[in-house]
Amino acid sequence: MAPQREISAWRPGVPGVVEVFHAHYTEYAYPMHVHEAWTLLIVDDGAVRYDLDRHEHGTPHDTVSLLPPHIPHNGAPATADGFRKRVLYLDSSRLGEDLIGPAVDGPDLVDPVLRRRVGQLHTALAHPGDELEADSRLTLIAERLRGRLRPSAAAGLPLPDRPLAHRLRELLDARLVEGVALDEAARLVHAHPAHLVRAFSGAFGIAPHQYLMSRRVDRARRLLLDGRPPGEVAAATGFYDQSHLTRHFRRLVGVTPGRYARS
Repeated sequence: MAPQREISAWRPGVPGVVEVFHAHYTEYAYPMHVHEAWTLLIVDDGAVRYDLDRHEHGTPHDTVSLLPPHIPHNGAPATADGFRKRVLYLDSSRLGEDLIGPAVDGPDLVDPVLRRRVGQLHTALAHPGDELEADSRLTLIAERLRGRLRPSAAAGLPLPDRPLAHRLRELLDARLVEGVALDEAARLVHAHPAHLVRAFSGAFGIAPHQYLMSRRVDRARRLLLDGRPPGEVAAATGFYDQSHLTRHFRRLVGVTPGRYARS
């Protein structure tokens, strides 16, 4: 079979994400190179072997690889069928330079929970309109990465903060249609973004982005029953477009907006 080189790349509207890169390679091998950004890598099929700081590493199942900026590395398929990977390039606002040393010493993290969360983040990044979800997931991923690379920094996690959670809920209710970015919400309620997400989830049993989408779907149901068309309802309830409404509506209600309206 001919060598496969299939890629897709884009820059989402999420702070700190320089690039999203998905690729399927069979025979291609990267030469030694560097990136200005952090490289957060998961492999869905096959495996990759690479050299980082003159030491060989690899990506077995459930591994999340974090390659630090400015450190030379290469990469090649470790299996006959090549590899299929998903990569995030993150700037220093997400992961600081103090983590470069620990990442060089241990770039491959065998962590099924982290691996699942990174996969969920890629799903969110693929859909315009889900920036709050992507930002929230990335914030918690970065926190977990810092905890893995510097375990002492993860000690003493704060207790649930219900007053903070209620302030965020009030803000989400007030900004139901226009929405609010995680960094802006954190500034408005005077909290660190990661603590804000954890406080809300701990208090209400649902993440901020899930709460926002469920409120929007709830309002969309009322407008659909009033006879308004789905495209108009999507714009009136804060969704990116009709397909964005349909995806979340079907997830929460079990049917499409059109079918719901016809019922």
